[in-house]
Amino acid sequence: MPCLNEEATVGACVRQALAAMARSGLSGEVVVADNGSTDASAEFAAAAGARVVAAPARGYGAAYSAGLAAARGRYLVLGDADGTYDFDRVPDFVLKLREGDDLVLGSRFAGRILPGAMPWLHRYVGNPVLTGILGVFFGRRVSDAHCGMRALTREAYDRMRLRTTGMEFASEMVAMALRHQLRVAEIPIVYRPRAGESKLRSFRDGWRHLRFMLLLSPTPLFLLPGFAAILLGTVALFALLPGPLRLGGWTFDFHFMFVASALAILGTQLVVLGLAAKTHARMELRVGDRWLAFLDRWFTLERGLLVGLALLAAGLGINVMILVDWLGAGRAALFAVRPALLGLTLLVVGAQLVFGSFFISVVRDDARS
Repeated sequence: MPCLNEEATVGACVRQALAAMARSGLSGEVVVADNGSTDASAEFAAAAGARVVAAPARGYGAAYSAGLAAARGRYLVLGDADGTYDFDRVPDFVLKLREGDDLVLGSRFAGRILPGAMPWLHRYVGNPVLTGILGVFFGRRVSDAHCGMRALTREAYDRMRLRTTGMEFASEMVAMALRHQLRVAEIPIVYRPRAGESKLRSFRDGWRHLRFMLLLSPTPLFLLPGFAAILLGTVALFALLPGPLRLGGWTFDFHFMFVASALAILGTQLVVLGLAAKTHARMELRVGDRWLAFLDRWFTLERGLLVGLALLAAGLGINVMILVDWLGAGRAALFAVRPALLGLTLLVVGAQLVFGSFFISVVRDDARS
């Protein structure tokens, strides 16, 4: 149990958890991670039978990390010390772990949320949106990714290598469980109004959840927008190369080629960054996915260089042809905007691929070593 100034409830939570374990024959302990309480929370927790450990680094995730590191059990059940969760359910969580699940999430939305327990904004906007985004990013939908009551095995916790220190710790745990293809289950629970002041700050902590998910998942952040920009930019460039394009009552001329060129260049940069980020994730998080499998199977530095140099040569050839035509016309006024834009785009994209291939290879070699 993480704890910051919860003297009104922490003792009751500890006693309830200990009693639930005793009734079900579970051998265990209650660890309270005190996150710098200025009231008597630590004393009340110890008096109720908990083992209190200090968590000097402030933050929800930091408190949990300190408590989990100190815990000695094979099965780890997590829950806030503010009276919102029913610790009589501890045996139910442990049973799911014994049946083979690696992470068991309490689901307030599949269970029951008592009146006044969750603000309207959190219940109907914040939690559903962030939980939905996590499901899209990491390939598995759960009903309540941010519930504070959950359980996991010690082995699963060690594999996850959790790092975040704030409220995003809840998202990180689910995301890393899915990344490592662990077995994730949910059980419905009752969520009660808390006692005392909430430590949650809606927009700050919501952004921290979203920020973490974006940084951990390069596919929606880099790769999908990158490939979409490349496709749109390339199609528009070649469609407008012969001349103005008329669709219905709309006329698209060379001005739109500038936008198309920018999209193709930007998209290439995003894809290079995304693949490098994927490779870095393997090194830092020791997880992989189909994009990394694709890189391992098809990408080599030499192939990347060949493609990049081919595009550079094509762009250079187009610009040389423009130069020859200009010189042949006696250096008269020149209006070769369309081919010049295509040639310039190929030059820049080719250069990006050449240097990007070197960069991805450096990161990949580090990951492999």
